[in-house]
Amino acid sequence: MSTHDYSRLRSARWYAPNSMRASAHRQRTLAMGFRREEFQNRPVIGIVNTWSELSPCHYHLRERAEAVKRGVWQAGGFPVELPALSLGEVMVKPTTMLYRNLLALETEELLRQHPIDGAVLMGGCDKTTPGLLMGALTMDLPAIYVPAGFMLSGNWRGAPLGVGTHTMKYWNELRAGTITQEDWHEVEAGVARSPGTCQTMGTASTMTAIAETLGMSLPGASSLPAMDANHVRMCSEAGSRIVDMVWADLKPSLILAKNSFANAMIVHAAMAGSTNAVIHVIALARRAGIPLVLDEFDATAQRVPALTNVMPSGKFLMEDFHFAGGLPALMQRLRDLLDLSAMTVTGRPLGENIATARVNLDDVIRPLANPISSEPGLAVLRGNLAPEGCVMKPSAADPRLLRHEGRALVFENIRDLYARIDDPDLDVDADSVLVLKMGGPEGAPGMPEWGGLPIPKKLLEKGVRDMVRVSDARMSGTHYGACVLHVSPEAAAGGPLALVRTGDTIRLDVAARRIDVLVDDAELACRRAAWAPPDYPVQSGYVELFRDRVLQAHEGCDFVGFGRRGVPEPEIF
Repeated sequence: MSTHDYSRLRSARWYAPNSMRASAHRQRTLAMGFRREEFQNRPVIGIVNTWSELSPCHYHLRERAEAVKRGVWQAGGFPVELPALSLGEVMVKPTTMLYRNLLALETEELLRQHPIDGAVLMGGCDKTTPGLLMGALTMDLPAIYVPAGFMLSGNWRGAPLGVGTHTMKYWNELRAGTITQEDWHEVEAGVARSPGTCQTMGTASTMTAIAETLGMSLPGASSLPAMDANHVRMCSEAGSRIVDMVWADLKPSLILAKNSFANAMIVHAAMAGSTNAVIHVIALARRAGIPLVLDEFDATAQRVPALTNVMPSGKFLMEDFHFAGGLPALMQRLRDLLDLSAMTVTGRPLGENIATARVNLDDVIRPLANPISSEPGLAVLRGNLAPEGCVMKPSAADPRLLRHEGRALVFENIRDLYARIDDPDLDVDADSVLVLKMGGPEGAPGMPEWGGLPIPKKLLEKGVRDMVRVSDARMSGTHYGACVLHVSPEAAAGGPLALVRTGDTIRLDVAARRIDVLVDDAELACRRAAWAPPDYPVQSGYVELFRDRVLQAHEGCDFVGFGRRGVPEPEIF
């Protein structure tokens, strides 16, 4: 016989009272075909599911929700599925980043307005992980994150293909004329072979690994392929575990502490993870009341080498990472650097969760003494071009470009870029520095993944495959190159990037952590005096809200004043 005190459940406020309103709640649940004993005196578990038929990353989550429900039922809970905004990269325009905060708001309010005692958060594509976690952290009910898993490994003519990484590589070859249209169609059919997130160390796999490192997922959950039976079993286990978490009142506020974020930065560095993660982790930390700043990522990356030999910085794919032991094995390599006392959703500290993990393939998860690159997986740069900072992934750039001086070729916005980039008369050479403005949170809006600027066609035809590129935009975590990203403040907010002109000299020095435009202060002051803020066209209501409230990249791009805890519970009359 259960000894649990059902009266303390949050859902009891809806279902338990002997009142007309509570009777109406019970009536409507009975109307859906549930027996009274199936929902009364049980923890109600909200399954926040980002399934969508226009999001291949989440296409299988409708089925996986059934496995979660199975686990909830077996543990004595009442599972209810709550559909949420599905932010699948590629399909959503202009960018999913525009809607990350909307998903955070939706998650928080879905949990607040309904009789929910605990939540299972189902996502995986880039912005769903931080969006779901941000909302759940603010609501602060017991919650567990279930990552969607990555797709099957890609292959073309016997060689591995990685989504994003090889999309860019072979698109450049098609533009250069080195492969045919038929070849390109074969690459399209071979690179993405199943539902699931990108099978490279892009933003999706980076963020699901960070969620696990933070303690919000079951051990090893982020390293499971989407189409693996182990993934189904993990979903069921998560369903069972959340019921226990409800009774233990194990909330995100008891898990997401300073030491868990320090661990996340260490793992991010060792994975040579996506630069996008910096924005999301800062946003999460701030919602947890932890004032994380850019320089902490840089300091961590300078002492933690890149060990994960996975594209785009390495040569393997996420399935190889899984077979090598996955994230627990990588953390086992890093155990002397991690705070093993950090709490997790298992109710046990991180150290216990990874105690039996081991590395099976040394070339996929390298030892500390044999990193994949002499360069770090992340560098934070500052200078007169980015006084609040910007980021770069040195491990995925051509080493010759890490110290570089070149003439700026400026594109005022993305339309200007695509109108001119393939012009055979474009005044550009291999040493030029491509500069894109109006790609930031406010200017674009939403900070799209425009930062991996295409190499001009005339240079591709000459064999050029990397150049220094500077923008206030983001870049897909699956991409590579000498791309300086997240320049802050952005051009639309009047940051120095707005003042750069074609012909200016830009100096990049990654070792010195500097990015500067070599124009004297007096000239920059004259340009600033002549600068005017952009005149935006009227947008949708949400876009107007976004532009009005969004913070800059170095602050995590959350909304000003959002994410406060302690909001009163809804009144029930």
